[in-house]
Amino acid sequence: MRALLSFFTILPVRGASLEGAARSVHLLPLVGVATALPGVLFVLSGYALPTGVASTLALGAVLLAAGFHHADGVMDVGDALMVRGTPERRREVLKDARVGVGAVGALFLVYAPSLAALVALVAASPARAALALLASEVAARSAMLLTLAFGAPAEKTSSAVPFVRAMRGSKRTVGLAISLALPPLLALPLGGSSALVTVLAAPLVALVALRVANTVFGGISGDAVGTTGELTRTVVLISLSGLISATI
Repeated sequence: MRALLSFFTILPVRGASLEGAARSVHLLPLVGVATALPGVLFVLSGYALPTGVASTLALGAVLLAAGFHHADGVMDVGDALMVRGTPERRREVLKDARVGVGAVGALFLVYAPSLAALVALVAASPARAALALLASEVAARSAMLLTLAFGAPAEKTSSAVPFVRAMRGSKRTVGLAISLALPPLLALPLGGSSALVTVLAAPLVALVALRVANTVFGGISGDAVGTTGELTRTVVLISLSGLISATI
């Protein structure tokens, strides 16, 4: 876990190599617990702070805990999707440091609905919103792991390559079990319907992401994997906000 936390978060743990993190990638969903905790604290401040303030601080804390690494991936994918041309051309745009309108649009489409859903959840119940945020973060990392387990890197130099290689044998089995079981377990206190949402969200988003990545980029990349996780958080928060609001 130390290697994973070093690579996927900004927590003050000793640094690790890409290969070191890859060896523990089957535990990636557990990283979602670490990145969610700062957000959970801010969500619970919704008992004292206005819901919009608490929710904005919570989502910001979650993104900051991950070093905005996956948010950067969302921007890169957004720009690449706006390009017409071959998968090779789109992969070139993924590596381009410049920011275009596609990046801005992608940020809005991914994070604005997440924030709106979190505001609704905090308004309904900060305690239940905290559980929803925790479950959504773990589901996000679970979707990333599923993408690595079933995807093929678009390029041999992709940062996803060592992680894909590591998802074999018993580690693959353990990783898939954690990815499918942990999110619904965390969401179970919110009700059976909420648990069902988290069971389905990670596999379905990962499936769609793999289809798009294969078609548009010729395979997965680190940016595509990170974007899959961010989209999964959005899907889970939106779904849970609808379910929880409907029960009030």
